[in-house]
Amino acid sequence: MAATANLYIEQGATFTSDVTVRDNAGEAYDLTGYSASAKMALGYASTRTRVTITTSVASDPTTGVVTLSLTPTETSGLEAPARYVYDVELLKASDNSVIRVIQGIITVSPNVTI
Repeated sequence: MAATANLYIEQGATFTSDVTVRDNAGEAYDLTGYSASAKMALGYASTRTRVTITTSVASDPTTGVVTLSLTPTETSGLEAPARYVYDVELLKASDNSVIRVIQGIITVSPNVTI
């Protein structure tokens, strides 16, 4: 079962968040041989405002850290105020298996427009 982590994004600002994938014992999951992907949407079945979140596995994959990021241009395009759902999945290169490791809600706060 995927862990739950809720995130916060400020519209128009750079967004970066490190999430740590943990095994059932609470230890950092070794991400050697894995790549990560993440996506967010206004709802699980929504076809509006679907966004791919940029992901990267830490240079030391044994730490279990995946970095999620969006540029200011990407966060400017998000609806706000709004709540999105998101998930992070890992792809194992050796057998192409996919596991969802983190999911949750992303709250987007609006910026001031002129």
